[in-house]
Amino acid sequence: MTSSMPAVATRTGDGFALQAVLLDMDGTLVATEDFWWDAEVEVFAELGHVLAEEHRTVVVGGPMTRSAAYLIDVTGADITVPELSVLLNARFEERIDRGVPLMPGARRLLTELSAHGVPTALVSASHRRVMDRVLRSLGPENFAFSVAGDEVGRTKPHPEPYLTAARRLGAEPARSVVVEDTVTGVTSAETAGCPVVAVPSVTAIEPGPGRTVVASLEDVDLPFLRSLVTAAHPA
Repeated sequence: MTSSMPAVATRTGDGFALQAVLLDMDGTLVATEDFWWDAEVEVFAELGHVLAEEHRTVVVGGPMTRSAAYLIDVTGADITVPELSVLLNARFEERIDRGVPLMPGARRLLTELSAHGVPTALVSASHRRVMDRVLRSLGPENFAFSVAGDEVGRTKPHPEPYLTAARRLGAEPARSVVVEDTVTGVTSAETAGCPVVAVPSVTAIEPGPGRTVVASLEDVDLPFLRSLVTAAHPA
């Protein structure tokens, strides 16, 4: 999906302004990280393997090919990465077609950003067919466009997804705040040069330079997002 929405002004009387907000999907806006893990557990059970909980922290937030390759390696399952990817996507889609729960504060934040005309993009490691299903619950009108994991040459933790989103919005990465829930996503955003709001879902994320950790999206609003940019670029 596309939009003619321009990037907001780069400078205000208070310093440098927020130009864009780039949002992760699974575990950040929608409570689907459990869906992915359940799908992985079920598929591997059908292949005759039990997935230990310790593997969950390794695959969370990662691209499908990396997660699939890792799980095949640790279990020794007799299946290829492309074959496993098809099975996992199909099982996940079955779950999200029954409804996708939004994370607390997600609907309110998206409504606020839209009401103030803030250029916003959805950036995920999930494939396009999965993103389009989830967008039915999130509301495609809340985003100028979305970037899927199978639409970029290198997905998270590489910076390409967030660099692509910022460029398409005509925004500078340093003035594009990213909201993420995993270390993989945070790494992608920080490497792209974006300030980050981390809302940990499955694994803990420590605060760091250019990174603010909050407990929930209920702690995130537009003044807060703007403050992350103006604080880094004072007048």
